[in-house]
Amino acid sequence: MALCGIGLSPGFESFEAVCAGGNLSTRLIRPSLMRAVGKTAEWKRRPGLGVLRCSSSSLKFEENVGRDSAVPVEEESGHVIKFKMSDFKVLDRVSVGLGGKAGEVVYEAIVSDTNSPLYSTQVVLRRLTSVRAQRRGRRAIEVLKKLVRRRLLYHSYSMQVHGYISSATSSGRGSFTLVHGYHGSFSLRHWLQQSDWLPTLEATLALDKESVRKVGDDTVGGPAVSRQLRMIRLLMRDLLIGVNYLHSHGLAHTELRLENVHISPVDRHIKVGILGNTADFYEDSPNGGTMDANMDRRQMMIAFDMRCLGFMMAKMVLQELMDPSVFSKFKSFLTKGNDPSCLREFLLQILHRNSSSGNAGLQILDRNWGAGWHLLSLLLATKPSKRISCLDALTHPFLCGPRWRVVPSIDIIRWGLGSTALRISEEYIYGRPQRNRLSHFIELMEMLNPHSRPKNWLELLPGKWRILYSTGRHIGLTFRQPLERVLIGNVHLTVSRVSKLNTSLSFTSDIGFRVMVGQNWPHDKTGVDGKLQVNSIFKLKAGRRLYLKEEENTTGTLSFGPSKTHNAFPQKLTGRKWRKTPFKEFPSSLPVAKLISSEIDNVTMSLGHPLSTNVDSARNVLQEVRTQVPTEMFDLSKLVCGTYVDSRLLVIRGVNGSALLFTRSCFDEKCK
Repeated sequence: MALCGIGLSPGFESFEAVCAGGNLSTRLIRPSLMRAVGKTAEWKRRPGLGVLRCSSSSLKFEENVGRDSAVPVEEESGHVIKFKMSDFKVLDRVSVGLGGKAGEVVYEAIVSDTNSPLYSTQVVLRRLTSVRAQRRGRRAIEVLKKLVRRRLLYHSYSMQVHGYISSATSSGRGSFTLVHGYHGSFSLRHWLQQSDWLPTLEATLALDKESVRKVGDDTVGGPAVSRQLRMIRLLMRDLLIGVNYLHSHGLAHTELRLENVHISPVDRHIKVGILGNTADFYEDSPNGGTMDANMDRRQMMIAFDMRCLGFMMAKMVLQELMDPSVFSKFKSFLTKGNDPSCLREFLLQILHRNSSSGNAGLQILDRNWGAGWHLLSLLLATKPSKRISCLDALTHPFLCGPRWRVVPSIDIIRWGLGSTALRISEEYIYGRPQRNRLSHFIELMEMLNPHSRPKNWLELLPGKWRILYSTGRHIGLTFRQPLERVLIGNVHLTVSRVSKLNTSLSFTSDIGFRVMVGQNWPHDKTGVDGKLQVNSIFKLKAGRRLYLKEEENTTGTLSFGPSKTHNAFPQKLTGRKWRKTPFKEFPSSLPVAKLISSEIDNVTMSLGHPLSTNVDSARNVLQEVRTQVPTEMFDLSKLVCGTYVDSRLLVIRGVNGSALLFTRSCFDEKCK
């Protein structure tokens, strides 16, 4: 906070406050009030430091910064009140959630003027000491006048500005104090930092069945994950409604952070600040400048607000991001140009979790076919034009409860299919039901492939991909007695363009493994690390995948009669699981990216000591690696076509028809 210290006389008739020009870190104190005791000593004057002396009848400020100039005083109107300092009874406390910025002194007061409509109302006096701070205060009053036509929404979703105190000091400079509403002791950030934030917020908002209907729910209580999801829906929907209210009036907030957001226990709404830093979509007027320039400015400013909302949502769901060191990694991942759709793969690594089952935030984002990750990726999209708007976010499945019927877009259906396949592959329990479900979801994804042209593949395919699953055979260590016990680690496929002048692509298969030594390998996984690398060159061309017709023959011999043929894939599509596909007619073929191998694979293997000196052991290790990994990852020439690709997932088919499912891996040296 900008308020460094307060001193009061024994009779509480006056006090002194010292404010520094910069922000100070505030530590959350469980009691919401910080009381001052005794009288402060004389403070030595330094550049950039001011001393504030206040009594019940006057307010004087002396500042030795000569470059601060006077700010004109606003004229009083029906919606903006000009107060005097004698209208308030200054309290001896400052709430920790009212942290001031540089050039501000913040303290609380009660309106003591019996003739005022705000009599006995607790307010916040925000003394603005610098030119920049005073500009923010005047801007908040301008915004109030602009939004007065829909004053009810303004009061519901913003911190209400009541008026100001303006007077001339003895030095001739103007002083300006903004008077705005008081909405509790904590900002939203301070609420979330509490160990018991969830039950406390539920009690503050007085959640009942009537209130949760605002998010399409009809239940209260339940497991902690369900309660937290319900609370996040309430908070995010309130935030989006408030921000959309600003956007619909040609304003961008530009300063959406957890520290600037408060929760009012009176009307149970989110307050998005005093709107002192709002910016107009049009610099001069709606008619000023070109139409294209105004639209670009509007789009960029809305996109900036949506990105800030994405950061706020991420912190609300994933409490680990409240740690500045973890959040810096999270933000660095995005600023380096990585696609936000890969956030799950990245966060599982930096949160040191191989599965989402032990983290409530990850479970929330994984629910409803990964709808939370989808919304987060749209809020944080790299291109501003791709970011979701407030109205579209309000109808997103993640923010709509089970009582609301939401018709998902084809993009959300694709995302849900991929997320479900990814979650099943993480369970590592590949019984027949799981294998059938994975094959079913992969086939659906191929039918809904959004990028079928080779030029789209040339843009999306380059990168590093981690294999999740193969529909081919799976051979492990359990029921075999191999000569060398090998534990397979991550298997990556790295794709890069050889030249921008042609469609040649370089494929590199990296297989990490560990050779376990000794008989206690089921319990002791230590051993000798190794790596197998396979390189190959492919050319990319357009192609089609045909669905061959199967023959019906009761005699056991092959028949070519046309009356006894049927299409196996359309027959499968008539099943109950496939009824929701968007195809009116079942296709006989689908467009694919054809991969043509043009070079013999180059295979290299590195093995740690002492196995590297034993040729027979190295041969046995190589044979065991070939046995466990999919054949296509060792012999890349068996990859024949790509059937699905987007910014997150990739499906490639082998020569034997098996499908390999990959996810884009961003956690490497470039992403750290």
